[in-house]
Amino acid sequence: MEVSAGLVAGSHNRNELVVIRRDGDSVPKPAEQLRGQICHICGDDVGLTTDGEPFVACNECAFPICRTCYEYERREGNQVCPQCKTRFKRLKGCARVEGDEEEDDIDDLENELNFDGGTRQELQNGVFADAVLHTHLGYGRFSDSNLPYAANEIPQLPLLTNGQMIDDIPPEQHALVPSSLVGGGAKKIHHPFPHSDSGIPVQPRSMDPSKDLAAYGYGSVAWKERMESWKQKQEKLHMMKNESGGKDWDNDGDGPDLPLMDEARQPLSRKLPIPSSQLNPYRMIIIIRLVVLGFFFHYRITHPVTDAYILWLVSVICEIWFAISWILDQFPKWLPIERETYLDRLSLRYEKEGQPSQLAAVDIFVSTVDPLKEPPLVTANTVLSILAVDYPVDKVSCYVSDDGAAMLTFEALSETSEFAKKWVPFCKKFNIEPRAPEWYFTQKIDYLKDKVLPSFIRERREMKREYEEFKVRINALVAKAQKVPEEGWTMQDGTAWPGNNVRDHPGMIQVFLGQSGGHDTDGNELPRLVYVSREKRPGFNHHKKAGAMNSLVRVSAVLTNAPYLLNLDCDHYINNSKALREAMCFMMDPLVGIRVCYVQFPQRFDGIDKNDRYANRNTVFFDINMKGLDGIQGPIYVGTGCVFRRQALYGYDAPKPKKTATRTCNCLPKWCCCESCCSGRRKKKKTNKPKNELKKKNSRKGDIEALALIPSMEGVEGGIEGTGSEDFSVMSEKKLENKFGQSPVFVASTLLEDGGMLRSASPASLLKEAIHVISCGYEDRTEWGKEVGWIYGSVTEDILTGFKMHCHGWRSIYCIPARPAFKGSAPINLSDRLHQVLRWALGSIEIFLSRHCPIWYGYGGGLKWLERLSYINATVYPWTSIPLLAYCTLPAVCLLTGKFITPELSNAASLWFLSLFICIFATSILEMRWSEVGIDEWWRNEQFWVIGGVSAHLFAVFQGLLKVLAGVDTNFTVTSKAGDDEDFSELYAFKWTTLLIPPTTLLIINLVGVVAGVSNAINNGYDSWGPLFGKLFFAFWVIVHLYPFLKGLLGRQNRTPTIVIVWSILLASIFSLLWVRIDPFLARSNGPVLEECGLDCNY
Repeated sequence: MEVSAGLVAGSHNRNELVVIRRDGDSVPKPAEQLRGQICHICGDDVGLTTDGEPFVACNECAFPICRTCYEYERREGNQVCPQCKTRFKRLKGCARVEGDEEEDDIDDLENELNFDGGTRQELQNGVFADAVLHTHLGYGRFSDSNLPYAANEIPQLPLLTNGQMIDDIPPEQHALVPSSLVGGGAKKIHHPFPHSDSGIPVQPRSMDPSKDLAAYGYGSVAWKERMESWKQKQEKLHMMKNESGGKDWDNDGDGPDLPLMDEARQPLSRKLPIPSSQLNPYRMIIIIRLVVLGFFFHYRITHPVTDAYILWLVSVICEIWFAISWILDQFPKWLPIERETYLDRLSLRYEKEGQPSQLAAVDIFVSTVDPLKEPPLVTANTVLSILAVDYPVDKVSCYVSDDGAAMLTFEALSETSEFAKKWVPFCKKFNIEPRAPEWYFTQKIDYLKDKVLPSFIRERREMKREYEEFKVRINALVAKAQKVPEEGWTMQDGTAWPGNNVRDHPGMIQVFLGQSGGHDTDGNELPRLVYVSREKRPGFNHHKKAGAMNSLVRVSAVLTNAPYLLNLDCDHYINNSKALREAMCFMMDPLVGIRVCYVQFPQRFDGIDKNDRYANRNTVFFDINMKGLDGIQGPIYVGTGCVFRRQALYGYDAPKPKKTATRTCNCLPKWCCCESCCSGRRKKKKTNKPKNELKKKNSRKGDIEALALIPSMEGVEGGIEGTGSEDFSVMSEKKLENKFGQSPVFVASTLLEDGGMLRSASPASLLKEAIHVISCGYEDRTEWGKEVGWIYGSVTEDILTGFKMHCHGWRSIYCIPARPAFKGSAPINLSDRLHQVLRWALGSIEIFLSRHCPIWYGYGGGLKWLERLSYINATVYPWTSIPLLAYCTLPAVCLLTGKFITPELSNAASLWFLSLFICIFATSILEMRWSEVGIDEWWRNEQFWVIGGVSAHLFAVFQGLLKVLAGVDTNFTVTSKAGDDEDFSELYAFKWTTLLIPPTTLLIINLVGVVAGVSNAINNGYDSWGPLFGKLFFAFWVIVHLYPFLKGLLGRQNRTPTIVIVWSILLASIFSLLWVRIDPFLARSNGPVLEECGLDCNY
């Protein structure tokens, strides 16, 4: 699909497809006319030859046909021109086919042995995908002869390089050379090494690297030198393993033992375990704390308070729940690790000099909804940082999802694509960081550091002026969008904007930057930039953000189909231009990456005040909890800054680790080996179930093997015995349609494990399918949102999606580069922050009340039990708000009534209480020690745990119950981003919300309780101060934790809002009545009541 195509809008269900071109040509056209008017077979451009001349396939009649169709016709068809029936001659740059031997006038030695294919698995997957595509769409001619390798095995020669060619050794000097290539009288071969001709069987000889190659008769000087170097590297590797205690690079045990030939063969990453001097005391104090908790609860349960039984019972129940919550939170942090990446090794392995980059392609998703709450300038900075990323431009594609169908977002993206043509070459020329212009020009650093080019100052000044003009244009669009015309928005050519009705509009796709028209001012190619707005119609459940992300998955699979995906929120820009390379160090590492479903980066934020009043940085979670999870099965998915493996999103199970061969003793016969004590293995139970039933439900291998049989069986008369080939084909296609939907192009793309475009699909068909896969009814009766893609059922689709992947046996990786990979903006205002926490907690409640609750879902899969504890903690934490609210109310009740939750403590009981407090503080101190989290950050996290627990979490529990049990839905409000009028201006803004009522009430009643308790102690004398200290400590614990909330209520200049004054007066009146009832100023006496008798005793 080309940039010149313009905005494409349409609806698959209504059979509509409209192209709105930039030059004003806007007419509805059927899909057939959108294919172009050049190639008379596929409708694509004819293109140019290697010499830059127009491509001419037939020299007799010059019939217009593109190179792809020409090669396909020669390879798969009858090799004649469709118009004049003259046989096609071989042109320069094309591979030979049968019948070309008599043409001796073509001197093209470079392509003489050209063979279109890669590894055996890639070749088969590509052939199968094309077979599915041809079956549905009928591109070109298709017959059984099109799949020469589907039914026949291709001999795979085991090389010492693990199946990879070594570039610095010529093929004729390779250790393993088939005799068919060196024999002088052999038949001419048209397929290069390592695949031999199917007619000549080749029997490769197995080789032992420890022996001299001359023993096999194939030795060479080059291989002898390389083997000596390999042996030295192996000795060095064994020494390193012995020094590290013999531990693996990755303890998953799923990586093959690849020979480490040179620096490029070294692992791309490694684990950095926490020093034992820091970790062992931490684990010891956890065990001690468990023991102390046992004795503490034994005392609490066996010593009830008879005169305050209700208070004692409530406090014990709350403390037991807090202990369970602590266990769920603590034990997933038992194995914390850190990781280190080697970007230089990644470049050595996949970016060899003089060759195209072998790095995997990445599709990047940016999601936005409301441009008035998510400013277009913020989204533009995110897109600009993506387009300027340090990664091969042909491997990067950026998809922006506009789920609000706003013309403001569309126009802002158009301006962004034009400014990117100037911004991207500036970033790459001077290697600046970060590559989001707003944050680059506002950072307060020495921008001349490490910049040696004299033109830098001048070009920086010019670029800053260009950016200021760009901001003016964007802000003008925002100002214009404040007032919507009655007739709706219209485009420059007078065409009505298709998204005027947000709830009822067709799907829209616009390619702003691409292969044509996507060049910067220096003439270099730019990454693809695609605008996508999925179709919306009344009566359909669009599933909010999760539905938008699934639409992007399908669109990107049809248009680019990169094997890896990165999703970012519109306010999270790329702060480290090498972030994608950091992720590829894990994804493309043959030792680690095969079972990695995603690489999660920590969230870092700009624009937060230095005190971080409301714990927006969430450092404890990202630097303590996530490191602990990385040592188990990987971190949970947090919604942004995550690089996915596309195949993991398709709901497939993780590849099974290879089992190492076990040794058996030779002291007993073979039939006794299984029962011997040396072996320790048991015989497998025989089963009468057919093999098809034993396959995993979500096995990707099973899908590919089923499709592999479809074309091969068509040529066999009668098919499989008892099952017609036609019925089997229909059954397999039906299975894929039920899983992925009824788009043949998308279904075919799912079979390409390493990504890549389908060879037989034309741009016009891709355009039509792209509109099809974003239609509102595409997911009906499929597994989208259930087993495939982002999972539906919760507003926090991120936790649910990561949980499903871990249940399928995948693991995830936590990557913390030295320079933060991504940075975003956080809602620093108190009300917005509480609403954000409310949405997270509501999603956890929805998961808890669904069938995907980790307490009972996913057993028997690949989820480890410590990882399960972390997911249970992530779903049950909002329920802690109920005991927390009760526990924070107890101090005020105790102070006002004179009762307490514990009896008078003995010396032994005081010891358990004191030990518990010491263990709590010791655990926190040791956590901060190994994680390097500051004590101020830890304390802010503790304070906001109480603030959010008694406000947002409490409301989330009731809203979740209403939504799940009563069907009362709550609207999701997009969190507004911080304004740029003044530094931290949003911090002091006060916005009243019902979330503020519970913590405000707790503050007032505890303050009133303190005053009442102190007044009572003053009135009753010295003896009453002793019991008062415990109650005052309890009340001050609540007040200190709610102190940031109190500062948020007071605002910038310590002025109290009216609503707080009203609440204070109301609650003060209520507690004043309680005060009168208690009568704290009257002395209490247990003696008889003395009354005046009325007689005067003086007379």
